[in-house]
Amino acid sequence: MLAFAILVLVHEFGHYLFSRIFGVRVEKFYLFFNPWFTIFKYKPKKKEGPDSGKASWRDTEYGIGWLPLGGYCKIAGMIDESMDKEQMAQPAKPWEFRSKPAWQRLLIMVGGVLFNFILAIVIYAGMVYAWGEQYITFRDATAGMEFSQSAHDIGFEDGDIPLAADGEELSYLSGDELIKMLGAKTVTVLRNHTDTVAISIPDNYIFEANKEAEEGIPFMMYRFPVVVADVQPGMGAKKAGLQKLDRILAVDSVPTEEYMGFKEQLDKHAGKQASITVLRDGKELTVMADIDNSGKLGILLAPITEIYKTTTKEYSLLESVPRGISLGVEKLSSYVSQMKYVFTSDGVQQLGGFGAIGSIFPEKWNWEQFWSVTAFLSVILAFMNILPIPALDGGHVLFLLYEMITRRQPSEKFMEHAQIAGMAFLFLLLIYANGNDIYRFFFK
Repeated sequence: MLAFAILVLVHEFGHYLFSRIFGVRVEKFYLFFNPWFTIFKYKPKKKEGPDSGKASWRDTEYGIGWLPLGGYCKIAGMIDESMDKEQMAQPAKPWEFRSKPAWQRLLIMVGGVLFNFILAIVIYAGMVYAWGEQYITFRDATAGMEFSQSAHDIGFEDGDIPLAADGEELSYLSGDELIKMLGAKTVTVLRNHTDTVAISIPDNYIFEANKEAEEGIPFMMYRFPVVVADVQPGMGAKKAGLQKLDRILAVDSVPTEEYMGFKEQLDKHAGKQASITVLRDGKELTVMADIDNSGKLGILLAPITEIYKTTTKEYSLLESVPRGISLGVEKLSSYVSQMKYVFTSDGVQQLGGFGAIGSIFPEKWNWEQFWSVTAFLSVILAFMNILPIPALDGGHVLFLLYEMITRRQPSEKFMEHAQIAGMAFLFLLLIYANGNDIYRFFFK
């Protein structure tokens, strides 16, 4: 709830600030919605004098509603969710939204999205300044990397550890290091921990790798050894006596050096019993365990940062700002690239509401994780709000761009109908997403 309140306040303040800059009166500024009654509200006393007719912060009623579905900034002379037809029927006042030039109205509308993205950048910059960035070097990832099919086709093998690109040392998995590898003529890797192998990268191979990335297939990722963090009561792992920190080496004598191979073997043994070979305190032992019908053994995996040695990169205050910007852009690009999957049948079923959002926060309070999730949600909120859907900021932006290009303003009647249609669509989407949460909670 704290993260949501921060995101809403910052978003609405973006609209409020640009409204104030351009002399537009803001009638209400609310955190959360307040149908029927309000938890708290404050209306400053108006000043008397020659400037009393101008827009001022004193024109605004500030408050907190009881319905935590968002917030709102009621801007005078604008068709929004308040549907204030009485005000719109009056002659336009100089301090109203509709009286301002299109470019000013455009900035007022993008203010919320802009401030959400700026918030994400500020949080990311603050995080790297306060905690630095943890990463795993290629050499410390002793199980090596797992590669895409196109990478296999040009000579990479799962388990290879990247060492250098055209003689320049490679450090850890990042966008910059990937670009070095994909744009190089030769990449040197360590294979089987003993052999140094040079792999020739074909001309323009980067386009093939990018094509796979657009389909959700990364060029490479860390191999993830299967180390038990905990076992679930009543499941096969618990009954078989598996313990925390056990490293699973094989399923039915088939080596499972990394998670994907382990999962594949569990799927093959779904609903059956299988022998599980583990490494415990430096010794190998084998137990028999039941695997349920969905291919689950009943273990929680240790995070990769607890399996491999991590390195922390510290940032000065000046260094943290550009890194915060690059992280914000990276998160936005990644989220946008995955949006296409929402429009598939599987993607629609994965839509979630407030329950899904709440589940991404850690069970135990952790400031670093809290701010990380808050920053990512701020990126999501910025992107979702700029979608060209009536009732969202992006819908208003779309109509304003139309006005600026054609020099024709859509009629108020059209804007009213578009607002109603957009609100109906968003309301149905809200019901569907939260319905998915309820269904998954009770039936999955």
